[in-house]
Amino acid sequence: MRSHLKVAVLGATGAVGREFLDLFKQRRFPIDELRLLASPRSSGQVIDGLTVRPVSASAFDGIDLAFFSAGAARSKEWAPVALQSGAVVIDNSSAFRMDEDVPLVVPEVNWSSVQASDRLFANPNCCTIILLMAIAPLRALGKMRRLIVSTYQSASGGGAALMDDLVQQTKDLVEGKAPKPQVSPHVYGFNVFSHNTPIDDTGHNEEEAKVMAETRKILDQPTLQLNVTCVRVPVLRAHCESITIEFEGRSPDESQVREALARFPGVQVVDDRQGNKFPMPSDSSGKNDVLVGRIRRDLDNPRALSLFVSGDQLLKGAALNAVQIAEQLLVDRPNGLSAGPIQVTSG
Repeated sequence: MRSHLKVAVLGATGAVGREFLDLFKQRRFPIDELRLLASPRSSGQVIDGLTVRPVSASAFDGIDLAFFSAGAARSKEWAPVALQSGAVVIDNSSAFRMDEDVPLVVPEVNWSSVQASDRLFANPNCCTIILLMAIAPLRALGKMRRLIVSTYQSASGGGAALMDDLVQQTKDLVEGKAPKPQVSPHVYGFNVFSHNTPIDDTGHNEEEAKVMAETRKILDQPTLQLNVTCVRVPVLRAHCESITIEFEGRSPDESQVREALARFPGVQVVDDRQGNKFPMPSDSSGKNDVLVGRIRRDLDNPRALSLFVSGDQLLKGAALNAVQIAEQLLVDRPNGLSAGPIQVTSG
């Protein structure tokens, strides 16, 4: 890997931003200078001995690589600035995911979609990443025609503030007090509710629409049929998903599925029927691998099989996937990440 990179993190004070910093150290990411950026309101904090700076045009001067995790509005505002300054940008928001010219990447799944000239990369939705890590290894076993997915999404998907809100509400309920939601739209402690994003005319919420559109783009299957239901559950971090896959032909044998999953980088098979041990957020929290289990044929549909999956939303679902994109870029572009400033706009 190339050394002496100048790296910026926009959204450094958030939950995903903190994970970036831990991953840089754990994975010995080659950084010569690290700039932590945030809104003026969050600037001035000190993290790992570094003072968080307010984001500005000059903050990207000389930066080789910028990680964005500050929301779509901030990404649309500052990604063009960072790109014009000569940086490569890896964006964790939804701002550019569906742009035709922006690669939406899970490195283990579709790195082949990346072009040598690409400078802006979109990190997929956390549920999309976790879903694809479970189903991508099975593409060699047969063509998929339909996916039915139900998500069990943790508070970490809503950031540090929602995690704190869940902790406080849980404490209140245990102590017999009435919880007072500060961030969640409903009582979150000991409760389950539909993902708190706007509902469209078809009755789907925004999170469900993202998973469907992004999955089709990453797999390059625009006609893939999907039915997705996204739900918040009172878990601090690590999402779970129930997945049913319908193939065009007869579904593969369970032994083939386990073998394909076990060989796939970033996946760990947890499928102990005798011990009744399967993927759980308590086991996947803090782990890089996505856990896959409950592997079973659909008894009423010979074309279908089902899985249950758990993955850390802050790691593989967000920061880790972005860092892996950067690591692969360093391998593919040993002479430099960028070809110089470019113009970029987003509708």
